[in-house]
Amino acid sequence: MFYAPASGGVRTYLDAKHRRLAGYPDVRHSLLIPGAGIGSKDGVYSVPAPPVPFGNGYRFPLRAAPWRNALRDLQPDLIEAGDPYLTAWAALDARRQLDVPVIGFYHSDLPLLVSNRIGTWLGTNVEAYVSKLYGNFDRVLAPSAVMAEKLTRLGVRNVYVQPLGVDLERFNPACRDSRLKSALGLRDETRLLVFAGRGSREKNIPVLLDCMRLLGEGYHLLLVGSHMPTHVPENVSTMNHFLPSEEVARLLASADALVHAGDQETFGLVILEAMASGTPVIAVDAGAFREIIPETCGLLCEPNHAASMAATVRQLFTQDMPGMRLAARRHVEAHYDWTTVVTGLLGHYASVLGVTVSDHATAYAHG
Repeated sequence: MFYAPASGGVRTYLDAKHRRLAGYPDVRHSLLIPGAGIGSKDGVYSVPAPPVPFGNGYRFPLRAAPWRNALRDLQPDLIEAGDPYLTAWAALDARRQLDVPVIGFYHSDLPLLVSNRIGTWLGTNVEAYVSKLYGNFDRVLAPSAVMAEKLTRLGVRNVYVQPLGVDLERFNPACRDSRLKSALGLRDETRLLVFAGRGSREKNIPVLLDCMRLLGEGYHLLLVGSHMPTHVPENVSTMNHFLPSEEVARLLASADALVHAGDQETFGLVILEAMASGTPVIAVDAGAFREIIPETCGLLCEPNHAASMAATVRQLFTQDMPGMRLAARRHVEAHYDWTTVVTGLLGHYASVLGVTVSDHATAYAHG
């Protein structure tokens, strides 16, 4: 259900994997997503599911049978379940019918997500649910070590870290637009910061706004994405809607730095997209950011602390900025190219299938 018209990192992962596996002559990769009705195009199959009210195009499957039937018709050698809801259980049901292994990819920290929105009183029950569900998979993948450790603490076994990747052609320093500051009504010497993503609660946008109030004149923040606040300081601009990835790439490459106040990120793909664009980053010392941001590419600050973030922003601009830009790009090239990521995924698939990577099975389905 994480696959929607305006969804973020999970859809990026699914689309990137689907495109790259299409280039393997001995792989058939099918992507099952919730849609308004039954349909298929280029290996992407939609299964009927009702829309989530006010959910920005997200749909929530309520019946397992259509998913089991779709998986049975595809006859996959392996299934990867991408969300922790009904489709995951449908994938496990299909395993019994098809006698194939099922991998679970733990994209979202479900107990934390539920605690944030409903309350900690439900979080313990959700932890038990996660432990039960992911304990049934033949292998569990997590996008970061911090997520893998959480699953292990819940008693889940066979957990492996599998980072996501970045489209290095799309997110590239060559996308830099020297006219952006002028278009925003800014002077060339103004330090332009950017944040791109949904304005959801866990992104801690108010911390960014307080940070900008402390930074004052000479710094400007561009907020890009849906559900951004309407009342912002004078040194903040908003693009309060979903933008295509090529436009996001232009904005990231044209900024002086990216700032991110979220303290619950399971991976933080926009951080890597900024670094791939040659843009240094400032983020909080929490979640997966500790793993993906080396000190040569950006700085970390105290979580939920606007003054700490403001001081860290000022500190960043005392660094060798051209050197950080180059280091950021090289770091992502070395570790987060999608080709490297897909090679890692094929290794996981081959392991659960009991084959070598060069001899992996000819059919994969994503439930």
